[in-house]
Amino acid sequence: MTEARRIVVKVGSSSLTTASGGLDADRVDALVDVLAKVRSGGEKEVVLVSSGAIAAGLAPLGLARRPKDLARQQAAASVGQGLLVARYTASFARYGVRVGQVLLTTDDTSRRSHYRNAYRTLDQLLAMGAVPVVNENDTVATDEIRFGDNDRLAALVAHLVRADLLVLLSDVDGLYDGDPSKPGTSRIEEVRGPQDLEGIEIGSAGKAGVGTGGMVTKVEAARIAAAAGIPVVLTSASRAADGLAGRDTGTYFHRTGRRSADRLLWLAHASTPQGALILDEGAVRAVVDGRKSLLPAGIAAVEGDFSAGDPVELRDAGSGRPVARGLVNFDAKEIPQLLGRSTRELAKELGPAYEREVVHRDDLVVLQA
Repeated sequence: MTEARRIVVKVGSSSLTTASGGLDADRVDALVDVLAKVRSGGEKEVVLVSSGAIAAGLAPLGLARRPKDLARQQAAASVGQGLLVARYTASFARYGVRVGQVLLTTDDTSRRSHYRNAYRTLDQLLAMGAVPVVNENDTVATDEIRFGDNDRLAALVAHLVRADLLVLLSDVDGLYDGDPSKPGTSRIEEVRGPQDLEGIEIGSAGKAGVGTGGMVTKVEAARIAAAAGIPVVLTSASRAADGLAGRDTGTYFHRTGRRSADRLLWLAHASTPQGALILDEGAVRAVVDGRKSLLPAGIAAVEGDFSAGDPVELRDAGSGRPVARGLVNFDAKEIPQLLGRSTRELAKELGPAYEREVVHRDDLVVLQA
C-alpha cells in the first residue's frame, strides 16, 4: 500500500453532503487536505472518483430527497455537477493544484475507440500534474448505459488507469461481520478471497438516502478490482489519511487475480447487453474452452435488436445460461441469414464483407460460471 504510486480514491455522496442535500464545504476540504498531502511529494498520483452531483443539486432545486425518476435525477445532476467541481476546484486551489472533470458512461468505456480516449485523457491529466475528478455522466446517461453506482465505476477506472491501489471511502470504517451499529459485531480486517465473506450479511444503502450504493456495491467493486490485480482498502472518509498511509484501518482486500486485457474488464462489468446470440454445443466449447472467435456456423438463434458494435450475450442453447459477452460485428437483422453457415459460403454468396467472425475473440470475454 505504501509503495502504491497511482491511486484511485472513491468517495460517496454521504461523505460529502448533508442528508437534506447540498455540499458540506468542510467535508470536501477535509478530504482534499488528505489527498493534497498524499501527492505533495510528487511521487504519487491521485484520481478522484466522486459521487455527490445529484445530492448537491437537491437543495438548490428545492427537492427534499433524491428523486426516483431518471429525468429529475438528471436535472439535479446538471445543477449539482457544476457545484461539485467548483467546490473541488476551489479547495485544491489552496494547494496550487488544478482539477480536471471527466464524466463517463458505460457507452464511453465499452467501445474500443472511446475506451482509448478515456485512458489518454486521464493519463495526460495526471502527467500534467492535475487531479482528475471522475463521475458518471448522469445528465445524459439513460438506464441502458448507466454504471448504476460509482463504486463499480471506481473499480473500472482503477483498472483503466493501471492503478496500484483503490481506496473506497464511505461513512462506515470498514466491512463488519454484522450490523456495525449493534453490539457484538467486529470489523473484518482482511479479505483474501470469496471464502472470507461466506455467511456474512452485507448491508445496502445507508439511511441518508442521498446515494445509490451501500456495502454491497463496495464489496462488489472490491471484488472486481482485486480480481484485476488491484488491492483495495475500504474505510471511512474520516479515516482516509490512515487508509492512504497504510495504517491499520478499514478492510484490506488482497489481490485475487492478475491484470487482464483492458477493455475486457469493462466489457464484463460495465456493458449492458443489447441482445443475445444462442450458441450450439460446439460453439460453446470453442468460445469457452478454446477462447476462439464466434463464427456464424455455431449460432443457433438470435435475440434482441442491436447494431454492429453493440455488446451482446452469448448463451448456451442447452442450459440457456450466458457463457460470454462480446461486441458483435453485424446488426441483429443481418444475422438470421448467417445462422449455421460457413464464412466461406457466406463470402461466396453475399460478398467478402461476410467472411469474418460474428464476434472476434479480441472483443469477447468469457463469463465466470
